Amino acid sequence: MAIPPVVALEIGTSKILAMVGELREDAHVMVTGMGEYPASGVRKGEVIDIENAAICVRSVLQAAEESSQVTIRQVHLAISGGHIESMVNRGTVPVLDKDGEIREEDIEQVAAVSRAVHLPTDREVLHTIFQYFCIDDQERVIRPEGMEGGKLSLDTLVLHGVRTRLHNTMRVVQKIPLDVQDVAFSGLCSALAVLTPEQKKSGVAVIDLGGGTTDYLAYAGSVVAAAGVLGVGGDHVTNDITLAFSIPISQAERLKREAGSAIWDDADPRQRVALPPEGGFPGRSVSLKALHTVIHARVDEMLRMVRKRLEHEGILRQLGAGVVLTGGGAHLRRIAELATRVFGVPAVIGRPRNVTGLATVTEGPEYATCTGLVQYGFRTVAGPKKGPTWGSWIGKLFGR
Repeated sequence: MAIPPVVALEIGTSKILAMVGELREDAHVMVTGMGEYPASGVRKGEVIDIENAAICVRSVLQAAEESSQVTIRQVHLAISGGHIESMVNRGTVPVLDKDGEIREEDIEQVAAVSRAVHLPTDREVLHTIFQYFCIDDQERVIRPEGMEGGKLSLDTLVLHGVRTRLHNTMRVVQKIPLDVQDVAFSGLCSALAVLTPEQKKSGVAVIDLGGGTTDYLAYAGSVVAAAGVLGVGGDHVTNDITLAFSIPISQAERLKREAGSAIWDDADPRQRVALPPEGGFPGRSVSLKALHTVIHARVDEMLRMVRKRLEHEGILRQLGAGVVLTGGGAHLRRIAELATRVFGVPAVIGRPRNVTGLATVTEGPEYATCTGLVQYGFRTVAGPKKGPTWGSWIGKLFGR
């Protein structure tokens, strides 16, 4: 039976995006429709006005329906926000077989125990992602079935967020009204869209530079080793430009996009950028080097915040494949060069893989989350393959 189209919805700080995708026979995704609209009622990736956010969502869904000629009744929803955190939880069970042989039931039992994390009552689990098994004192076992041991452990990365904030994002969709078929962490979706198996094996960090948040997710040894969100993004850069040069936000945003750079040290101090009068602000000119200095200060700070978290998790030295940048902020000139300086590893701009259809989608790092969410949707809709939990794609990657 053919798998129906998947609709991905991303309610971001700067824009709201809906994408319709169909699964081809070669397992690639074809984007058949899309809607995009400036966001309202969203701050730092979190909904602060359900009514205004719902108006924007209706607009993007209508555009996606018209372009794809598909009637949308349910969506997969990307979730972000500074409240999302991660932790590693280890579950341990005794091996039941009298001879100590580890069987499928042992694996299923330890998976259930490792997922059963105790969180504060105001928080809710978003994902449980399996990492490594441990047999007695033998760490980092990949496939324990058939091996021998007295006890079996499993480390699971648990992503969780504030329940009310997660539910308020879902309420926007339900107000349309539409069903939320599934939710997924935005950073996880971006990684799914842009990374290769080789990068995951070597160790890599994906940093999604959004308008109000910076999501990150890191692989080490083919498993998801760390993930989280910083409540700072491209809008903060724009605000810094506004305050530094006393210009309106709209003009600051254009200035950032058209003349901005993440690196300041080679800008000509004599070069200036003319700004016409706008919104009651007088016309003026600003120093290009001063502009780059302001942008550099904020972006450098954002990247170093991610670096500090990865250092704390002991992952920074495991990034053999470097850093991959996605999101709208990845368009900032020389951002990859700055990331290379900050992390001390190669950094590149990530673009969606295994996706065809609209050229803007396949080429733009700002579409990584939505394209990854479409791919995530097809795998969850298809369901895990038969076999032990660690043998299926969903079980191995998402622990569900």
